[in-house]
Amino acid sequence: IFLLNPKVVFSNFQLCGIAEPTNVIDEEVKKLDVSSNELIINMLRSSVATCVLVSEENTHAIIIEPERREKYPSQDDALQPGSATVMVIAMDCGVNCFMLDPDIGEFILVNKDIQIRNRGNIYSINAGYTRDFEPAILEYLQEKKYPQDNTAPYTARYVGSMVADIHRTLVYGGIFLYPANEMSPQGKLRLLYECNPLAFIIERAGGLATTGKEPVLDIVPTEIHQKVPLILGSPEDVKEFLKIYKKHAK
Repeated sequence: IFLLNPKVVFSNFQLCGIAEPTNVIDEEVKKLDVSSNELIINMLRSSVATCVLVSEENTHAIIIEPERREKYPSQDDALQPGSATVMVIAMDCGVNCFMLDPDIGEFILVNKDIQIRNRGNIYSINAGYTRDFEPAILEYLQEKKYPQDNTAPYTARYVGSMVADIHRTLVYGGIFLYPANEMSPQGKLRLLYECNPLAFIIERAGGLATTGKEPVLDIVPTEIHQKVPLILGSPEDVKEFLKIYKKHAK
């Protein structure tokens, strides 16, 4: 089973504009989304390693036909131009980072057994939703901006691309927050192909990933497009957030 988010895999397409009004989760569908989604699905259809695909751009799971499981994609199918292509692989034994060397057409191991910092000094959140945040979120952000113990305040960093924001969190530590709010009471990120893969990477690197109520990786999905809140990052930062969140929950 392969859970994919096209924007996670490809970021070097020179395509822009709107292809269709909305997708199955009412987001504007960019040409990048459509092209990368179709490309990845077509590639994986010819891989003997996949049988079921789930994507945010497709309403239903895609079942790979038996006759399409005969060969792997060629190297030319996988290589795309760009200034840098980084592949992070997380397994039970740890997290490793590979960078594409275009001269030889291979991914080279550049960081082995990555461990996230125990505590960082960066928080990442979309402040545009501030007026809709729960009191626990507002209190946590206030503590990061104006620490009561006179330590240095945290720095705010928010790219708006979750992959970029979480990659920075993995490398430098800190915390990434995409909580629920009044507009999206169940959260906005999809559990299967956004939250689960990134939570797995962070936790295998020694970090924590939670919805506030429970660990992300403990959730039993009920639908393929299920949404949940997501807070992840350095363990001490996430624990500090949970302490405030649980205080408000009482």
